[in-house]
Amino acid sequence: MKKVLTAFFLFLFTATAFAALVPPTAPTGYILDQAAVLSPETETALAAELAKLELETSTQIAVLTTDSLQGYEISEYSIEVARAWGIGQKENDNGILLVIAPTEREVRIEVGYGLEGVVTDAQSSQIINDVMVPLV
Repeated sequence: MKKVLTAFFLFLFTATAFAALVPPTAPTGYILDQAAVLSPETETALAAELAKLELETSTQIAVLTTDSLQGYEISEYSIEVARAWGIGQKENDNGILLVIAPTEREVRIEVGYGLEGVVTDAQSSQIINDVMVPLV
């Protein structure tokens, strides 16, 4: 009986530890504010700017505020969401995802390969540290 219980708990732990991340359903627009941190006015203005940017450059930027990273590191979470949502044109890989997780106090800018020369990791970090964090 002890072996059966040990095997059961081992299975339960393993299944939980390797549970797949479930990304939120992609929004119909550019923004999914699950954490409810954006005012309706801010969301409307931001969506208009992101639509204008896409029209002018074909670059798509999506914004996700989430109430939970589901126990994942924000880097893992953001890449899975970006893949699931298919941000940017597939042939150009020109999408950017901004993830804000206020509960975990994490922010990340995930940049598609097609834009890595335009928006570098250093620039993303600078945007987060010099622009976004001081506003909170």
